[in-house]
Amino acid sequence: MSTGRPHLPWWRILEMNLGFLGLQFSFGLQQGNMGPIYSYLGADEAALPILSLAGPVTGLLIQPLIGAMSDRTQSRWGRRTPYFVAGAVLCAAGLLAMPFSSSLLMAVSLLWLLDAGNNITMEPYRAYVSDRLDPDQRQFGFLSQSAFTGLAQMLAYLTPSLLVALGMSKDWVDDHNIPYTVHVVFIFGAVLSLSTILWSVLRVPELPLGTEEQARIAAAPRGAAATLAEIGEAIVEMPRAMRKLGVMSLFQWFGMYGYWTYVTYSIGRTVYATADAQSPAFHSAVLTNGEVAAFYNAVAFVVAFAMVPLVRRLGPGIVHALCLTLGGIGMIALPHIADKALLFLPAAGVGFAWGSIMGNPYAILASSIPAERTGVYMGIFNMMIVIPMMLFSILMSSLDLGFVTLGIGLYGKLLGGDPGQMLTLCGVALILAALSVLWVKEGRRA
Repeated sequence: MSTGRPHLPWWRILEMNLGFLGLQFSFGLQQGNMGPIYSYLGADEAALPILSLAGPVTGLLIQPLIGAMSDRTQSRWGRRTPYFVAGAVLCAAGLLAMPFSSSLLMAVSLLWLLDAGNNITMEPYRAYVSDRLDPDQRQFGFLSQSAFTGLAQMLAYLTPSLLVALGMSKDWVDDHNIPYTVHVVFIFGAVLSLSTILWSVLRVPELPLGTEEQARIAAAPRGAAATLAEIGEAIVEMPRAMRKLGVMSLFQWFGMYGYWTYVTYSIGRTVYATADAQSPAFHSAVLTNGEVAAFYNAVAFVVAFAMVPLVRRLGPGIVHALCLTLGGIGMIALPHIADKALLFLPAAGVGFAWGSIMGNPYAILASSIPAERTGVYMGIFNMMIVIPMMLFSILMSSLDLGFVTLGIGLYGKLLGGDPGQMLTLCGVALILAALSVLWVKEGRRA
């Protein structure tokens, strides 16, 4: 049955997802640099997850609201485009200011601004693919987003090392101990994020809404109360496949968030024998993690396209379970390696997992939700990403504010403050996620 959407050539699908390159470059900068920035400014390792709560909390609050609002939006620019542009501007502002942070409070505040911008853009971008593409092209659409994620984050992680190779000193720091390589890469990220998102929405604009869809939006109740009611109703009526995906997401994102937070500190101890964030050896650990992360994101970029025929044959669920298992094994192996060159072997497994994470779950989801609620369900699905991150922060972190201590502090109490033990736990979580996704029969081929 025809959906009325034109069949796009593959290069147009890539062009419409180019904005994901800039958006995910921003996320890559956060993953690779926020922990070290906090450490440069004096933060304790045990406090890192709770200091990074901006991402999970803004994702929890913003994405479902933006999803529901964009489903009901009518404007001359489309229903998703206004959110793309507003989020891109906020994101660029946060990136420009972040390396000039003079205190922990300033860095944390700017992270809230940056994550708000990222989340305002992210959710409508997912819905944009479902809106714009026929069902038989959505798999390629979501996997192309996954590929751009791998490419963007590869560049975000690798750029500081490239700057050092071109002559910048890794130990050249400002008055607040933040390396100038961080300054350069964040400014570049701001320009890339804004320009690629604008390119996508101008080159591949949204389709005009049909008469029936316009009437449905016009008849829908307005205001914040109506939006919240829509989110609540959608949660109650959530499709079965989406509920099952929630179990997978719990383990998957618990593991990934913990890995991103502590992998640099694990490499610092095993390869460079340091836990001192102000030392030249730690600067080397940050650059090494960037190179390892660039490699696994390059693997993710290739895997995202290479798995397309396999997904068509087996279904996204089976393929995703296999990739998560490889990622879990890689995380478990990484803390036992003291040779920098050998770190890239387990990183390949992480790349398989990451390439699948950013595409296959959305392919399962898109085929199981009603089209008129695409935005709100994509937003709710993001709640299944950020809630495990918040859970991780509460369980693992310990931040002493003097009058109260935030977090349970299992990083110190259970894992002995050992980032290698943390990576092992994260690997086990990914393997549990792989077992969970096999429960989602909607992701298999009949």
